[in-house]
Amino acid sequence: MNTKINTVWDKRDLRKALGSFGTGVTVVTSGNSQSRWVGVTANSFSSVSLEPPIVLWSLVSTSPNLEVFDQTERFVINVLALEQVELSKQFSKPLTDKFAGVECVEGLGGVPVIQNCVATFECKTVQRILVGDHVLFLGQVENYVYEGKTPLLFCQGQYVQVAEALQSN
Repeated sequence: MNTKINTVWDKRDLRKALGSFGTGVTVVTSGNSQSRWVGVTANSFSSVSLEPPIVLWSLVSTSPNLEVFDQTERFVINVLALEQVELSKQFSKPLTDKFAGVECVEGLGGVPVIQNCVATFECKTVQRILVGDHVLFLGQVENYVYEGKTPLLFCQGQYVQVAEALQSN
């Protein structure tokens, strides 16, 4: 067993290794009638607690959207469905209006909720933690909708879909 600790990192190789962990794809939105709407594609979403229901996601600390996420105190995790690949791409680009052509409704606090997703989680920010080059946002789920659609997945640098379920025996 090799116990030597690696102190020199090849960032591309590390990114590939981290990317081998398959995830769902989300668009995290925020904003209200007093601020602009913002949204970012993120796969850093995770459940933290069921009682109370707490989730987390992370945003690079240099994001131009950070100020809005900080000021509004609310965000929505929109879990994308398989047919929403283009939506994922749209929110990953530095566009002036990422919401152009996107079907949304205003949720709690006026935060945009994207329609036709697998699930949406409307959250109130309970904590922000600066860790390395990212800010972790922890939010208490105040409302959610679950549609039960097939989720969009991302693994090894590409979009993938759920295949056959493996036997659990």
